[in-house]
Amino acid sequence: MGILRVVSRTMGRISAFRSYQFVLLLAGALAVVAFYYFGSERQNFSSTTKRIKQTHASHNINRNDADLTVDTRLSHTPGSDELGDELRDERVDSEGLRSTKKDSSAADRRYHALMMFTKVDKSRSLQDKFRVAMLSMIKHGHFLEGEVLVLHFVSDQASQELGEKMLQEFLQDATFKYEVLFHDVVTLTQKLFPIVESMQKHFSAGSGAYYSDAIFFLSVAMHHIMPEGLTHIVQLDLDLKYRTNIRDLFQEFDRFPPGAVIGITREMQPVYRHTFWQYRKENPHTKVGEPPPDGLPGFNSGVMLLDLGAMRTSALYNQLLQANNVAKLADQYRFRGHLGDQDFFTMIGMEHPELFYPLGCGWNRQLCTWWRDHGYGDVFQLYYHCDEPVYI
Repeated sequence: MGILRVVSRTMGRISAFRSYQFVLLLAGALAVVAFYYFGSERQNFSSTTKRIKQTHASHNINRNDADLTVDTRLSHTPGSDELGDELRDERVDSEGLRSTKKDSSAADRRYHALMMFTKVDKSRSLQDKFRVAMLSMIKHGHFLEGEVLVLHFVSDQASQELGEKMLQEFLQDATFKYEVLFHDVVTLTQKLFPIVESMQKHFSAGSGAYYSDAIFFLSVAMHHIMPEGLTHIVQLDLDLKYRTNIRDLFQEFDRFPPGAVIGITREMQPVYRHTFWQYRKENPHTKVGEPPPDGLPGFNSGVMLLDLGAMRTSALYNQLLQANNVAKLADQYRFRGHLGDQDFFTMIGMEHPELFYPLGCGWNRQLCTWWRDHGYGDVFQLYYHCDEPVYI
């Protein structure tokens, strides 16, 4: 629009210039157009990503985020002014992408948490749930001196704009240091697709369905997407309410046994009793799909601890990502799911439980009771029961 306004004002004054002045001015306008047009072609991104990169701020990120497309980075230190005023250091890099940040120490220990934040602008329900999640997280959150909570949001352009406004309100009462990073969903999807394409047909609801998009397998291959300097991250759903300090969740990484790469809570409904129906029919004495404590009820991916370092070095885990091994297990267990990464983790967990650290049910206390009223009322409480303190 800025280019169009320049051209409009120029055309309104043509009669006031002599011919050679008009030629010079027209040449200048064309040069401006050429600068914007050809300059935007230097990156090999889709046209959508180019528009996002041209209209959104970005940041000169540090080594831990070097491979990610980051649209905006905000940082905060307790005691500073409101979020909008405390971004004192503003820079433009060589590609004309604006970055903003407040001075912070590179020695700070960072706790990374990631949330999917797509299509939020179109859903009032998601917006309300996000409000509950963030306000409860801030209310109970406490970190030590020299520690920073880094909040990652994988987002589309419209949702990012909304998220930035909402976070200005939510984070102003935070008593700890934090950083906010928005990552372009288009760019991450392009990186993910070659890795997870083979599993989408086994664990997606179908073309155009919510979980059929490659981005909803991000946790499965995050160790390939995130830079090697980032070794631990927690992935969280938006529809959570926190009852304890989120810092305590990160301490669960210290409980991982050798060989475990992911911490995850069991599924608290008979979802996989239903999904594995054919395998269970063919194997009547199996523990697959059976309730706890002795059964294998599957996993719920609403709260996950991803040890990216262990995921990178685990030969077993990376072999299971290969297309032939995915197909082999899906056939062995007669498995056809629709819940994306959760289905993949559940399936490989049936065969290789040693890859997973079982988080206590209080870290992801699921409240949905749909399956109680849809054919499984007689066994529902066996799955739904949780006698631990509720943290999330």
